[in-house]
Amino acid sequence: MKVNLNQAMRKKTRRLKRAAKAAAIAPRPLQKLRPIVHCPTQKYSAKARLGRGFTIEELKEAGLSARFARTIGIAVDSRRSNRSVESLNRNAERLREFKSKLILFPKKGNGGDSESSSWVDSSTEDCENATQHSGSLMPITKPEKKIEIAVITDEMKKTSAFTTMRVARKETTVDGHRMSVKNRKKD
Repeated sequence: MKVNLNQAMRKKTRRLKRAAKAAAIAPRPLQKLRPIVHCPTQKYSAKARLGRGFTIEELKEAGLSARFARTIGIAVDSRRSNRSVESLNRNAERLREFKSKLILFPKKGNGGDSESSSWVDSSTEDCENATQHSGSLMPITKPEKKIEIAVITDEMKKTSAFTTMRVARKETTVDGHRMSVKNRKKD
């Protein structure tokens, strides 16, 4: 039998390691930016969640290359493909929003590839005022559903949904019987 009597200590160790990692990479965020994807299978396809990484098409739509995106904290998944234009546009807009909020620190010695030098480094004031973001980057926000309250009329009170459905079901049954009788008379 194996017992876990050191759960509290392991929890403390994990917390301290996270804090040390955050301090080492500060002011960069701990987590990468991830796309919004829909869960597989018909049962869960209405639910949106954060995915593994952005597709190459989404990055191109936002004006980024995969290589440069990885250096600025964006998760890239070259195996994923876009199945709808709506999700492509939504994730490209997510990347553009992230790009607008991004504070790009200058590299030491101002060297590097041509693509990163084409990006304009942030001002020294922005770099000095930068703080580390905690939690998930740009979490999924659910749109608020507006509920419209309709006034119940006297006509609505008089009608019965159950009766209406029962009559419709009976009519379809009788209609099928009528069609078969009509076809027999033609023969």
